[in-house]
Amino acid sequence: MARNNEPELVFCPLGGVGEIGMNFALYGLGPVGAREWIVVDVGVTFPDATLPGVDLVLPDTRFIESEVANLRGIVITHAHEDHYGALLDIWPRLKKPVWMTPFSAGLLGAKRRMDGGPEIPVQIFNAGDRFQVGPFDIEAVGVTHSIPEPVSLAIRTPLGMVVHTGDWKIDPAPTIGRKTDEQRFRALGDEGVRALICDSTNAMREGESPSEEAVGEGLKGVIEAAAGRVAVTTFSSNVGRIRSIAEAARDAGRQVLVLGSSLKRVINVATELGYLDGLPEFVEEEDYGYIPRENLVILCTGSQGEPRAALAKLARDEMRNVALSPGDTVVYSSRVIPGNEKAILETKNLLIEQGIKIIEDSDALVHVSGHPRRNELKRMYEWTRPQVLVPVHGEAAHLVAHGALGASAGIPEVAQVRNGDMIRLAPGPAEIIDQVPSGRMFKDGKLIGSDETMGIRDRRKLSYVGHVAVNVVLDDRYEIAGDPDLVAVGVAKADAAGEELEELMLDAAIGAIESIPRVRRKDLDLVAEAVRRAVRSAANDAWGKKPIVTVFVTR
Repeated sequence: MARNNEPELVFCPLGGVGEIGMNFALYGLGPVGAREWIVVDVGVTFPDATLPGVDLVLPDTRFIESEVANLRGIVITHAHEDHYGALLDIWPRLKKPVWMTPFSAGLLGAKRRMDGGPEIPVQIFNAGDRFQVGPFDIEAVGVTHSIPEPVSLAIRTPLGMVVHTGDWKIDPAPTIGRKTDEQRFRALGDEGVRALICDSTNAMREGESPSEEAVGEGLKGVIEAAAGRVAVTTFSSNVGRIRSIAEAARDAGRQVLVLGSSLKRVINVATELGYLDGLPEFVEEEDYGYIPRENLVILCTGSQGEPRAALAKLARDEMRNVALSPGDTVVYSSRVIPGNEKAILETKNLLIEQGIKIIEDSDALVHVSGHPRRNELKRMYEWTRPQVLVPVHGEAAHLVAHGALGASAGIPEVAQVRNGDMIRLAPGPAEIIDQVPSGRMFKDGKLIGSDETMGIRDRRKLSYVGHVAVNVVLDDRYEIAGDPDLVAVGVAKADAAGEELEELMLDAAIGAIESIPRVRRKDLDLVAEAVRRAVRSAANDAWGKKPIVTVFVTR
């Protein structure tokens, strides 16, 4: 802890470190007990099959909620869901001003209009702007990423400057927006950078990322070579890729049809801000039947196998006005987010069964990451010359690889942190000084809570072993008044010999009651527990699994 209660500059991630997604970072300035805070990014991640029914996964913000009186504001680096997607849900717990770029603010407004949510006071900034949030002097530095208007943040304090890179890459030829501002990063390095808090996503990949311009050429080649329709699926927020696809289609003499509400929402915001100027108008679904196959490109959602997205519906032939035919081509202009492999493969197999050709980035240059590879990371080290490197935005393997790269490049201190670690960046050596509550909260319908309060643990059990409800009625002499009612959901129907499992469990319930002396049946809780155990045991003997059993006993 701080000596003599001296002021400290601290960094504390509550999400995004030790995982990819759900980015949520805290910076604190001041002595223990009187620190002032800012939040950088408020992201989500998405549920997998182990979280049945969950809509979104959010960072646990209990710590900063307890410090909310000293929270001065929230700064968003860009409008990817893993950096801003939790804002509408978490802002009511914090209620502080939010700083965003125009594109991020436009997407937030569109999301709010569609999904509902609070009115959030937004301060607009652009790359190159400098603004004050509490005691933090913040400069937005323009970078390249797979979305418009991403920025890194140079956070100046009396104890030194931190460069928080956010998501970035070095692209010599982006299709929209500016290049990563090498000159500005070099100037920050000359001024003196205490700590570099840096993206680790591609820290295990050698070399440099190809440019978006090269991806556009790759897409153009695929579209020109295709005999039938071409459907291209990509991340909705990648406006540069949307432009590349539209330009490739135009150059190949094709029109573009857009399918998917999230794509249309992004295109509307990007069009208002001028990012899609000069492109031919997109055609409507109603025009589909009048456009020859060889003259159409379909731009659609569903790159991650989402079952309700446009591509999955095309694969299942469920679209009202649009369909694919044998000989058509589907291009995956995207990467696989870990955990989505099975869903993506299911969609691909449905398409292949229809005689549709699949092209992905292993077949042609149709996608490039928005994150820096190892040579790009080395260039950032060279520009900023930090005293301390803190790898973030990655799983353990990425963070460790990034740390080793920084150490080999001569950065004096490399600090490994994980969610909940509070690291002192200044004064003195970088050191973990505290640990705060961190973890995951779950949005489930209209509610947000822990796995326990949302019933997710029990829901997970139910998905594996089912549920049995038993209703027992005892008469005034504590004898069974007719057979108990038993309802089984999600339980096997019969055992290996063909005997109905419900009958076996019902017999076990009756046997359990009859084995209890009548005088002891006055204890209804004892009867319920005996029935519960007997039913679970009978199911286990016959099926090999123990369902969740609920017993009601009345007299």
